[in-house]
Amino acid sequence: ENRRYVSLMASINRLKAKLVAADAGPITCVWLSLASEMATELLAGAGFGSVVIDTEHAPNDISQTRLQIMAAELKGCSVIARTPINEPWVIKRLMDVGAQNILVPMIDTAEQAEAAAAALRFPPEGTRGVAASTRAADYGRAPNYLTSANEQACLIAQIETLVAVENIEAIAAVDGVNALFIGPSDLSASAGHLGNPSAPMVESVIENAIRRIVATGKPCGIFCFDPQKANTYIEMGVRLVAVASDVSLLVAGARLIQSKFE
Repeated sequence: ENRRYVSLMASINRLKAKLVAADAGPITCVWLSLASEMATELLAGAGFGSVVIDTEHAPNDISQTRLQIMAAELKGCSVIARTPINEPWVIKRLMDVGAQNILVPMIDTAEQAEAAAAALRFPPEGTRGVAASTRAADYGRAPNYLTSANEQACLIAQIETLVAVENIEAIAAVDGVNALFIGPSDLSASAGHLGNPSAPMVESVIENAIRRIVATGKPCGIFCFDPQKANTYIEMGVRLVAVASDVSLLVAGARLIQSKFE
């Protein structure tokens, strides 16, 4: 007898559940910029808690993103997809190919957060366009997908400017914002220290932002490739940390092996 697996509803979002679990440890993630499903599969099997597929600063189109989501799923690794912009049609396409965790850059105000939250969810909770035959809905074979997807959707609002820092509490209070994620590079530029996120003033702003996000009760994330600093942030309450990227790991590995022959 031929047997086939049929999912009746949206897949359980393990990353979303872990972000709010009181007894869960920090979640490490690796940034993906190479637009390579092979690199994704390799890193998804390396033990990180999640991968982040970047469609803002990397040449990842929707087809490449779909392939990378599939590669990560094969390894049982959670996926976060970063949008290039806070636009409903962009968010909709990422979710239709299977992304449940959406990282939206440059969220400065509660109103922008509300717009993003609505884009992630079907009516009546949101405004996401309805299509029942997408990959996310197992191509129409998951009859309860439309009624279960909202519960599994996870919006991570990226805090990247001084304006956003001022509005942390208002952004965190938006229904449908599940976590806030600090982007030190753009934040340092906003603070007048372009290219220097380690400037004392910027570090002070970051630490203040972490404390305030943690105080709201929403999970806090950050981009930090310095292990010592990342552990300091974790001790402050950060739950999600981008600790490396496919590019940084490849560059570091190439530099290390070449140095053995110099």
